[in-house]
Amino acid sequence: MNALVGIIMVIHVLASVGLVVFILLHSGKGTGVSSMFGGMMPSTASGTGIIEKNLDRITIGLAVTFATTLLLLMVLYHPVG
Repeated sequence: MNALVGIIMVIHVLASVGLVVFILLHSGKGTGVSSMFGGMMPSTASGTGIIEKNLDRITIGLAVTFATTLLLLMVLYHPVG
């Protein structure tokens, strides 16, 4: 395993753990863990608060990172054995 595959694997693991954490922070039907951190702020025109929008952006970024590293690992990783 070369250094590039190792770096991509570390990023992949961090993205997967981050996805689990940020998906659990999302609120469902008006209640959730995100409301503890100020998710009940006044909502904007789209109906979601600033905290929810930021959670959405971070979650989408982590999902794109996860998918990209997954594809890169499929192409680059060749186990020895």
